[in-house]
Amino acid sequence: MDTYYVDGDYVDDEKAMISVKDIIVLRGFGIFDFMITYNKRPFYLNDHVRRFENSAMAIGLKLNYSGQEICEIVKRTIEKNPHHDESSVRIVHSGGVSLDGVTPEGNGILMVMVTPKKCPPAWWYQKGASIITVEMERCLPVAKSTNYLSAVFAQQQARKVGAVEAVYVDRSNRVLEGTTSNIFCFKGSTLITPSDDILDGITRKVVLNKIAGNFDLEMRDIDFSELMGMDEIFLSSSNKEILPVVRVNDMTIGSGEPGAGTKKIMQLFRDYTQAWGRGEVA
Repeated sequence: MDTYYVDGDYVDDEKAMISVKDIIVLRGFGIFDFMITYNKRPFYLNDHVRRFENSAMAIGLKLNYSGQEICEIVKRTIEKNPHHDESSVRIVHSGGVSLDGVTPEGNGILMVMVTPKKCPPAWWYQKGASIITVEMERCLPVAKSTNYLSAVFAQQQARKVGAVEAVYVDRSNRVLEGTTSNIFCFKGSTLITPSDDILDGITRKVVLNKIAGNFDLEMRDIDFSELMGMDEIFLSSSNKEILPVVRVNDMTIGSGEPGAGTKKIMQLFRDYTQAWGRGEVA
């Protein structure tokens, strides 16, 4: 059994409750963030909490805790789950109960859910994964809102064809991001990633700040027409880390196997996170 933090108390996961009148339930109005641990240390905790605060500001949600308080609650909740080898951590702040069922009144609650980390199938990384594209875009992409209607719909379409992720393409044919990931491409030795109208992914940030210096880098719009002609594609996210993509819709990317550039980034990211978990790097 896992221990969660809910509105001031640490409780067994089976006893974690929220009011059905909360507009996170009625309207999908709330925010969240997600991270994993390395060596039981929450990876880039301060960055995740800072993004959490930015998400609240973006949608007009009042937080009832400071960033420092949230960080301490996350650490304490992890400590209360010593049976995990590694953990997945989800921070959620609800919109609260509203008199008219719509208008936030600043009485939302904070929840921290810590569960055992689940590893994606090894073959995704050995052979590469398939993704699809969907003509859709998120509302307020800079915020991690709990309103995941577009993501859930897109993921359902992906699962129907055996794909592991769906990537949004907007009305201007720009390739944006996955439902829970950012996208990178290689054209030759140049690493390319979108920079506008996307969520500022923490794993993406690590790739850009700690790894991308090994490659030529272009941060720009990617037109859908370019995508199938890329030599390599990979996704980045907290739970998937660096995931090679070998098929988009019905088209094979590159050789149909994880490419050399992607493999190098996978190894560099693995080396970095392991060193980070040991406290050897910032």
